[in-house]
Amino acid sequence: MKSDFLNRFDLNGKVAAITGGGGDLCGAMAEALGAMGVKVAVLDIDLAKAEARAFSVTRSGGTAKAFRCDVLDKGQVRESYEAVCSLWGPPDFLINGAGGNHPRATTSEEFHRHAGSPDPAAQSFFDLDPTGFRQVFDLNFMGTFLVSQVFSQGMVKKGQGSIVNISSMSAFTPLTKVAAYSAAKGAVSNFT
Repeated sequence: MKSDFLNRFDLNGKVAAITGGGGDLCGAMAEALGAMGVKVAVLDIDLAKAEARAFSVTRSGGTAKAFRCDVLDKGQVRESYEAVCSLWGPPDFLINGAGGNHPRATTSEEFHRHAGSPDPAAQSFFDLDPTGFRQVFDLNFMGTFLVSQVFSQGMVKKGQGSIVNISSMSAFTPLTKVAAYSAAKGAVSNFT
């Protein structure tokens, strides 16, 4: 029997697509939605993680399917969208949770030292690799943009739907050492 709280939100039979669904945060969301009767499309670049999460949802009595999806590959995003639509119809919900950081976009010191660092392997803001910076920015922001662009089409046609974009407190007060991540999460908040 569902708790009183769950009875207030009848989501039984709805469809949700979750990027980064093989991870901890979005995986927990997938399991919670599955427990509420939502059909969950677990999208992740790591198919094994997506499959493990989908299995966890189905083992608990829910309905889920794993999809390999690189959120930066619009072709893969479209293929995932079409596969979900073919299986269950257009999603009612989209959770954009794919994201993260990378060492190539991270400084090793919180503050720049004018006299130079005693550690020759230290990476300052001035040493950041633009490719690594772009990779982190694109994963966090462009991944959200591209998936929203594709998956919202069905919502618009139905005249209803919800998109949840995962940002970070770093969007409002940037964390030290992770300029690309903070800038991207700021962009996600603004985009939302």
